[in-house]
Amino acid sequence: MPRLPSLESLEQHPGRVFAAIGLVFAAAYVTALTAFPRAHGRVLDGDAIQYYAYLRSIVIDGDVDFTNDYRLLYTPTGDAAADNVWLTSKTAIGRPPNLMSIGPALLWSPPFLVTYGFVSLARALGGTTPLDGVALPFLLSVGLAGIGYATLGAYLCYLSGRLIAPDAAAFWGALAAWLATPAVYYSVISPAYSHATSLFAGALFVYFWLKTRGAEGLGRYAGLGIIGGLVTLVRWQEIVILLLPLLELMQLTEKPRMTVVTAASRAALMALGVGVVLVPQLWAWRAIFGQLLVVPQGGGFMRWGSPALGSVLFSLRHGLFTWTPAVLVAVLGFPALVRRDRVLGWGAIGVLLLTIYINASVNDWWGGEAFGARRFVGLTIFFALGFAAMFAGAFWQRRPGWMRWTAVALIAYNLLFLVQYQLFMRGFRELAPYPDTIRQVFFDRLTLPWHLLRVWMGG
Repeated sequence: MPRLPSLESLEQHPGRVFAAIGLVFAAAYVTALTAFPRAHGRVLDGDAIQYYAYLRSIVIDGDVDFTNDYRLLYTPTGDAAADNVWLTSKTAIGRPPNLMSIGPALLWSPPFLVTYGFVSLARALGGTTPLDGVALPFLLSVGLAGIGYATLGAYLCYLSGRLIAPDAAAFWGALAAWLATPAVYYSVISPAYSHATSLFAGALFVYFWLKTRGAEGLGRYAGLGIIGGLVTLVRWQEIVILLLPLLELMQLTEKPRMTVVTAASRAALMALGVGVVLVPQLWAWRAIFGQLLVVPQGGGFMRWGSPALGSVLFSLRHGLFTWTPAVLVAVLGFPALVRRDRVLGWGAIGVLLLTIYINASVNDWWGGEAFGARRFVGLTIFFALGFAAMFAGAFWQRRPGWMRWTAVALIAYNLLFLVQYQLFMRGFRELAPYPDTIRQVFFDRLTLPWHLLRVWMGG
């Protein structure tokens, strides 16, 4: 009987594995957008346009007035500019609105500025690429930056897992959390959304928090505040990640290793750090909306009293567990995480529950057009830790081959669905209809390779 190939060698060089996956994603992204451009001709689409508009407007125009940015980025085709809501809507002070956060633009700014420098040098040598911020090199720079941040975030998931579980469990847990969940789509297909940067920011916060546990000085809590501010600046609702150090402070006062007054001062220092990092967003809101604090989407965007809790988890319309069942497997590892580290485990459960409630309370709880529950991508670090804790159990440690192939099976199952979904999005709708039935969501991906082979062979 033939034996399955060994995957153990991958565990010997985890950094190389993550880097190789990131490079493959980068090559696929550039190839897809250059050799196989989208029908509408845009490199950026959907929410990515407004995230990018911050970067272009600040660097190229020196402001946050998006009038010309939207005209350049939305490039209406077929419809008159007057029919494009983003070209006609105005805030109370007469500015075009921006519903997105400024954090991704700030994280993208280093590669964008490097691109600006290279394009400037090329122009001095006779090149013709315009320095307008919408030429292809600029647009590709933020997508590639997103892939880089997602890859680094996934590697930080692995490093975090190593702090609470054996290396192999941490490795396969991080890979499964990255590639078997919605995170993979926003790491290669749509990396210019905020989700790739939120994966990175959340993983960085948890890694720093875990790595520095035991240190009770002011520097640690200032650092947690700054990184927590970055998490919030990227996606505002993910401020709930601060529950982790708050639970830790509560535990320290109970032991007692820290007085209540000292714990309160540490919490206040974290809050100050968050507030300082949020200054760019407050400045932008003041310039766009005339207010320091605002819900850009409007007062009806959140329905706190009627959250769609069941739907956001189990609906065929991008439900967290239905579209990507691997997330449910990761969450089933949370009890093992609690047994290994009570503060981390209960903190992960608390952050997940708060995130479920927040995302279920959003007016469009399904997240618009998306590959699964995209608003949970920032929790990838917790899914990785859930997998790592589960794989660290005696059952899996006695059967390392099962652990590896279970992770591979979950990844393959999700990647087949990604291909199915992307075929629909690219116009192959007879081959891959939109997944909105039980068969289309759970089973069609398994027969998709045979359908593709038949089409390739001309059958």
